[in-house]
Amino acid sequence: MADNFFTVEIITPDRIFYHGQASMIEFNTVEGEIGVLKDHIPLTTVLAPGVVTITEEEGPKKAVVHTGFAEILGEKVTLLAEIAEWPDEIDVERAKRAEERAKERLSHREQGIDVARAELALKKALARQDVLV
Repeated sequence: MADNFFTVEIITPDRIFYHGQASMIEFNTVEGEIGVLKDHIPLTTVLAPGVVTITEEEGPKKAVVHTGFAEILGEKVTLLAEIAEWPDEIDVERAKRAEERAKERLSHREQGIDVARAELALKKALARQDVLV
């Protein structure tokens, strides 16, 4: 394996979702998208819902994560995610229904609606669908 690889771990409350070697990882933060290579400066950041692309020796592998934290060190990147899913674990119809419910809530903005929660639900539903494209 080339010396430009580093360890990537994606951990959720119920499992070690991914553990392996990558030459690059790309994911969304609350500040925007980030791509990480070996020997990146140390950084801790907040994850935003979105697609994670892990570039392994065999090629890219995609998953979706929903909120959490990322710790970037020179030889290791750890994502601590609320939820992480491979494309084959996603129920497409359920994600589409969740998108519609969130859009409906946001379009009518009824009294007592938690706008931040509805926006997060929409982002999660869209991320689940984006990883399937």
